[in-house]
Formats: sequence, structure tokens, C-alpha cells
Amino acid sequence: MNRITLLDGGMGRELKRMGAPFRQPEWSALALLEAPDFVGRAHAAYISAGADVITTNTYAVVPFHIGVDRFRATGHRLAQLAARLARAEADRAAHTVDVAGSLPPPCGSYRADLFDDALARPIVQTLIDAMDDHVDLWLAETLSCVAEAELVRELLGPAADAGVKPLWLSFTIDDAAGSSVLPRLRSGETVRAAAEAALRLDAAALLFNCSQPEAMGAALDEARQVVRAAGQSAAATRLGVYANAFPPVDAAVAEANAGLSEIRADLTPAAYGRWAADWAGRGASIIGGCCGIGPEHIALLRSAL
Repeated sequence: MNRITLLDGGMGRELKRMGAPFRQPEWSALALLEAPDFVGRAHAAYISAGADVITTNTYAVVPFHIGVDRFRATGHRLAQLAARLARAEADRAAHTVDVAGSLPPPCGSYRADLFDDALARPIVQTLIDAMDDHVDLWLAETLSCVAEAELVRELLGPAADAGVKPLWLSFTIDDAAGSSVLPRLRSGETVRAAAEAALRLDAAALLFNCSQPEAMGAALDEARQVVRAAGQSAAATRLGVYANAFPPVDAAVAEANAGLSEIRADLTPAAYGRWAADWAGRGASIIGGCCGIGPEHIALLRSAL
């Protein structure tokens, strides 16, 4: 088995559990606005649990969550604050910890139908400009369609250019469709198309996140076939998973920012660890957690993997 790079877990639900200011629609960005100390403490908890990579708390620093006017006025400052908080905790860690700059869906989570390149472009550029001096790599995460990934690569620049940090692309799977069908993104595009795009865009890693654990194995298998067929080595294009603890979410009927999804009681650290072991056996070398997966899960993964 390859050595596992351990990611952190979900930020929003961990902030809520810690008692940080937390509500919809601001989600995890509210702590940046009102009590940023909680963000640093959450990063520290994941580092103590054994995470090798922590992710900036910028997922909700987009107009979809904080509003258009607030983003224009404070988006750059909030994203820079988030990156500095993560950098500070990584730098004081007892082991080597990298900081991943989170580049979220600019127009709405799970909603490929809302993606608009003209609207998305300045949002993503703001996040890149704010965080570039403080992160070690870019994590474009919870992508619902290939077009979101293509925009990120265009704005970052070619992977071969000097100063361009590694890009990890992470797509969310349509888990409402069930695990017995061909794995697809929430846009309806196939995982094969996403994997082919990751290779074409010179992504250093291809991951799947913010979907049920049950949906991830088939996605990994499909991605691994594409990578192998292209002649890429595992070191050149790594595979990874960080699943959530939500029940299946149907993006076609879900009302964004309407409320908080429930957390599955069955995904204990031990249960999540069994899923992670399966992903590692299928070729994943980057594993962590998304919404509802906390430091206790990451600590279990550190000892188990």
C-alpha cells in the first residue's frame, strides 16, 4: 500500500461543534467575520489528530454564501485572513503540514446549472490573489462540472510555469443516483470525463469529495482506469477521497442554504476507517474527510492507515 497523505476533515461542522458563530447562509465564513480564533483552533485540532494537509477556511468566502456586496467589499481580506490562519498553525506544527488553498465552486455547491464563467472568473481570481503567498498547493474542491476545473487551471496558469503551485482537483459525485450505476458528477458528466480533464489540465491529484462513502469506490475505480490507460504513474497523478457524512443529496431538488443537512450516526470513526481502508486498497493515496468528519475520524485514520 502506498503511503497515505492524510487530509483534515470538515471545517463548517467542526466550527459549529466548537461553539463558533455558525449559521446559514454564511456557513464557515461567519467565524472569519466574527471569531477567527475558532478557525485557528479547528486547524490545530486536525493537526493534532495527524493531518498532513490542512485546508483554508475559504469554502464559503464566495457571494453564494456571504452575498455579492459583502464579497466585493471584504472577499479578498477574508480569504487572506483564512490563508494566514492556516499558515500559522501549519508553521507551528510538530510535523510537516502543508496548506491547501480551497477554491470552492464559485457559483454554488452541487449546482453545475448555476455555473457562469463570466461571474465565476473574478471570484476565483480574488481567492487566488488573496491566498497565493500563504499556501503550498491549490485544492479546487466540490466541483460539480468539468468547466469549473478548466476555469481554475486557466486562472492559475500552466502547471509548468515558474511559481505555479500544484493543483489538486476534487469532484463531487451524484450520490443520490445510488452506488450501482455508472458514477457521474452532479452535472451528469461521467467520472471518466472528469479524470480525462484532470490529466489534460495537469492536475497533480484527482480526488472525490463531499459525497457519501458508498459512492466513492466506483468513482475511484473509474479514475484509476483512465490514469492507467493514459500511461500516467501513481506518483504523477495521485488519487484521493474525502467523503462527507450526509445522507444522499439530490442537487436537483435541494434548496441551497435552506438549512443544515443531518449527519449520519452510523459513520463513526471506526466505520469511516473501514471505508478509508477500502479506498486505499483501490489506489487512493490521499484520504481525509469532508462535512461531518471531524478530528476524531482523522485520528483514527492516522492510526489505521
